[in-house]
Amino acid sequence: MLKRRKTPVEIKHTEPHLCSTALRLHILHEVSFFAGLEHTQIEEINRQFHEKGFEPGDYLYFAGDPADSLFIIAEGRVKLLRHTAAGKDVMLDLLIPGEFFGGLSTSSESTYLETAQALTSVCALTISREGFRAILNQYPTVSMQVLDLITARLEAAHDTIHQLSAQTAEQRIAATLLTLAAKLGEPHEVGLLIQTPLSRDELAELTATTPETASRVISQFQRDGWIATGRQWIALADPEALRLTAEMEA
Repeated sequence: MLKRRKTPVEIKHTEPHLCSTALRLHILHEVSFFAGLEHTQIEEINRQFHEKGFEPGDYLYFAGDPADSLFIIAEGRVKLLRHTAAGKDVMLDLLIPGEFFGGLSTSSESTYLETAQALTSVCALTISREGFRAILNQYPTVSMQVLDLITARLEAAHDTIHQLSAQTAEQRIAATLLTLAAKLGEPHEVGLLIQTPLSRDELAELTATTPETASRVISQFQRDGWIATGRQWIALADPEALRLTAEMEA
């Protein structure tokens, strides 16, 4: 009997009570809009955050809920989803430690535009809208960094909309694999391993395709020798071939 191949993906599973002060400070130093702050300032900011733990599949919040908290991932993976009029869930992003999401607006009327779901066990740092507003008032440089990041995210969202509307499924999946590898890729004997659990259903969510289409394209890429894949993992064996596919004229 053939043994099922063990997944090469390795994810840390940190219980909420093990999200240590040292880890919290390290993560806050890594957050882009806190870059440039002194360690003592990060220590003060850390005291304003609380930590929450989530199991795989747990929802952190739903689209339409009051956007009353900002989240920063300390450990684990979180996916951001949007439910379309066609009844599909589209994955907007896959977030890793040090990345932030949730309520950035200071308006009391704002709501979350997307749904956040834990892909793995997650330890998240959270701060209230009012607490984050106090930080922005105290550190003007953070305010400017946040403004720049919001602008960059809007531009990225525009690019994603263009990609979903103008490219073939093969192009979208190739481009998404390259993006994930740039963010999460680690050299491994099987190729450039995307270091997160990733099912074909989740790849379909990321590329606005059906699971059947995602499975067909992934199987073709594997036959072509461009990727290696197994149960919930994918590694890039020929990134250049994927790049050429992603950039070809539709």
